[in-house]
Amino acid sequence: MDKTLDLKKYIRNIPDFPKPGILFRDITTLLKDKEAFRLAVDQLAENYKDKKIDYVIAVEARGFIIGGALAHKLGVGFIPVRKKGKLPHETKSVTYDLEYGTDTLEMHRDAIMPGSDVLIVDDLLATGGTVKAVCELVKQFSGNIIGIAFLIELTDLRGVDKLKGLNVFSLIKY
Repeated sequence: MDKTLDLKKYIRNIPDFPKPGILFRDITTLLKDKEAFRLAVDQLAENYKDKKIDYVIAVEARGFIIGGALAHKLGVGFIPVRKKGKLPHETKSVTYDLEYGTDTLEMHRDAIMPGSDVLIVDDLLATGGTVKAVCELVKQFSGNIIGIAFLIELTDLRGVDKLKGLNVFSLIKY
C-alpha cells in the first residue's frame, strides 16, 4: 500500500449540490478505491491506536462507513447515532438547530455505560452542529469523549470552533 497517496485526489467535487453555490465533497470515489479507503482508515486509526477507547460512535449515513471500519481496525465496539425514530429500542435524544429548523439525533438508552471512553467519528466537519449535538448526547450518558475524528474538514466554515476543548482530528482539510 502506498502511504504517500494523496487522498484529496480521491474526493470528487460536485458543484451546486445539493443547491446552487455549494461545492459537495463526494467521498464515494475514495470509498470505492480499496487502497485509498484502506489508507484513510489506517491513518485515522494511527492517530488513536495508543488511546483507551471503548466505542466508536458515528452518525448516519456516511459516518457509519468510516466509523464502522475504524471501530474494526481499533478492535472496539461501534455505536450508531440515528435520526429520530430510526432506532428500535428505548433511546436518549438531543435536538439541535439547523440553518432552517431543527433535527433530532438518538442513541439507544443502553448504548454507553457511564465512564466509557468514546471516539466520535463522522465523514465531514462543516459547521459543527451535528457533531456538537452528538457530544451533548454522549454527555447524557456520562461518557468521556477521547476525540472527534473526521475524514474531511471544511476549514472555512469553522466548525471546529463549536468543539473547543475537544481533541479534533481531520485527515483531509479544504
